[in-house]
Amino acid sequence: MPDRRKRADGDTTSDTLRTPDATAAPTEQEPAGAPQAPERADGADGTQRPDPQNAQGESRQRRGLSLAVYLTSATLVRSASGGAPVALVALTLARPGHGGAALGGLLAALLTLPNVAGPWMARWLEEARDPRIRLAAAFIVFGLMLAATGLALGRLPVVLVASLVIVGGTSEPMMTGGLSSRLALIVGEDTRAQRRAEGWDSATYGSSNILGPAAVAAITALSGGLTAVVVLGATGVLGGLLMFALPKEHRTAAARQRSMPVRDALAVIVRRGPLRRVMIATMITSVSTGGVMVIAVVFGRNLQGSAGAGAALGAAYGVGNLCGALLTGAFPLTGEPERWVLRLIAANAVAVGLCALAPGYVLALVTFALAGATNAVLFTASLAVRSVYSPPNARAQVFVTMAGLKMAAGSAGTAMAGTLAGMGPRLVLCLNAVVVASAVTIALTDLRLTRRRSSAADQEETV
Repeated sequence: MPDRRKRADGDTTSDTLRTPDATAAPTEQEPAGAPQAPERADGADGTQRPDPQNAQGESRQRRGLSLAVYLTSATLVRSASGGAPVALVALTLARPGHGGAALGGLLAALLTLPNVAGPWMARWLEEARDPRIRLAAAFIVFGLMLAATGLALGRLPVVLVASLVIVGGTSEPMMTGGLSSRLALIVGEDTRAQRRAEGWDSATYGSSNILGPAAVAAITALSGGLTAVVVLGATGVLGGLLMFALPKEHRTAAARQRSMPVRDALAVIVRRGPLRRVMIATMITSVSTGGVMVIAVVFGRNLQGSAGAGAALGAAYGVGNLCGALLTGAFPLTGEPERWVLRLIAANAVAVGLCALAPGYVLALVTFALAGATNAVLFTASLAVRSVYSPPNARAQVFVTMAGLKMAAGSAGTAMAGTLAGMGPRLVLCLNAVVVASAVTIALTDLRLTRRRSSAADQEETV
């Protein structure tokens, strides 16, 4: 049985949740003064012995190549996902008499609606003999359904078009938490390598949110909305095909059968302290970040008198987000990831507050970029929490469920920002800063109560 350790916050975790650094086995020492035999490259029978250093170097090279393939696939499918809502709205606007922006908004909403089925999709992934195949299938289905939606719009009844969008949307959970849950299996057990890879993975989210809409804008201007939708669909298919270039996971039938039921996986998130605290804290923070783009447009217009200035503020936030993610890829986080999450939420609250206090447009650009950077590093730290504290037989479910809840909170934040925009952008940003700061307070309160219960339980055991 694995050694059980009592954590400072009162949660008991297994050593199997952590990946200690490998240590070399001790070797026997030669007697002092004994003659040293020259090392031979071959064995006694003349056969060539494998060089451990070369084998380790080759393994590291294979993992580096696999990580590059993973990041390429993740960028492609997430760019397709990020650009799809914009492309659908642009396509409906380009076809008068087919619903216009109202239909485009409906289709965009239907694309994200299937995220509620994320935990069941995650279990479907965990029960696979080779998860690569199911991930590839999900991405290819997304791409084909997105392209089919563009081709069917105006030719088939709206109900059938909406059905195509919903079928494609069922793949959305696989593009976020489902894909991220396989990352640690690609880079190996080294903790620093995992934290670095999570930083690069976070960068694919940030870059995709920029590349996807930007590609749609450029393609629509050159060739029209239908071409943009079809190209995004082809991008999703290509990302799916790249999954076959990743190393195959060898999973036994017993391992697949041990996949945790959805109800039990949700219970793990609620009962395991770090997962619970980070889930609640990031959901609260997402209410703020979900409305950033809406407030940026209003704030920029107030400061400069043009909608373009507001769009630039939103772009500054996106660029800061990407730079923060790249920074964590180059300099991975070390130490307890839950502490990083709480510190970064506090830093994000300060950054959002500085956005509200920015006296001029130039400083507003800087503060919005800072808010984006802190949010990106926060997201990377939350990935590390999921990776460290997820049980092996519910890893994908934990990733997908926490990602889905965060997205739902972000959508609520977007709606609230649009409703509250009339109060003035500075006041709304101040409210957002307070909301983010409250996430730290709630998490610390939970931590204090957990420690108190753990201390009381220990005292009862000693009586």
